[in-house]
Amino acid sequence: MPTIRIPTLLRPAVGGVARVEAEGATIGEVLAGAAALHPEFGDLVFESDGSLKRFLAVFLGGRDVRHLRGLDTPVPPGAEIIILPAAAGGAR
Repeated sequence: MPTIRIPTLLRPAVGGVARVEAEGATIGEVLAGAAALHPEFGDLVFESDGSLKRFLAVFLGGRDVRHLRGLDTPVPPGAEIIILPAAAGGAR
């Protein structure tokens, strides 16, 4: 079963844990599975149209899924999905 690494910012939505397991064959299915178990998590991860929130980056195998097939990216059994909040700011 795939594992999702939850960033500190989103942990209150999943009961404070750092990792959540959820079934699914694609990124979208795995995240939706976690959202079914933790509805507040779904509100923080998905836009109302079902797309990923813009301020989050989701990685599979070290690659941002937005550069793969997005929510349709296949997830191998036992894979680790990493969610990272976007960083803002920079040098002036």
